[in-house]
Amino acid sequence: MPVRSADAVWEGDLKQGKGRVKLGSGAFEGQYSFSTRFEDGKGTNPEELIAAAHAGCYSMALSAGLGKAGFTPTRISTTAKVSLDKVGDGFKITLIKLLTDAQVPKIDERQFAQIADATKSACPVSVALSATKIELEAKLLK
Repeated sequence: MPVRSADAVWEGDLKQGKGRVKLGSGAFEGQYSFSTRFEDGKGTNPEELIAAAHAGCYSMALSAGLGKAGFTPTRISTTAKVSLDKVGDGFKITLIKLLTDAQVPKIDERQFAQIADATKSACPVSVALSATKIELEAKLLK
């Protein structure tokens, strides 16, 4: 299996400094800073990148789980919301909420809910982030 990578460079102090992050594939390169992480500055931040990874992983893993159960999804859409909160003297990712909706022909609500819930703890990014509380809202679209 391939090893994936990303690079980050930070220049300066925490509040006035700036950084750039680049995915190893070259698919994304962007700036990040104190204001993009803790305020509404222009650019990305580590939590947003985690959210993108988790949403993508969950959607793919749900597709795989549905396929193993004999269902072929038409579409799966997932949004991951990563909460960064002040805890003690520092900051901590305290919650990741996955919001997914899917169009899956010939499946009932109960089967879909079971597969969606099992996927929440089984996708590789969920496993990597298992020290953080992960919540799921899964909706089957007709």
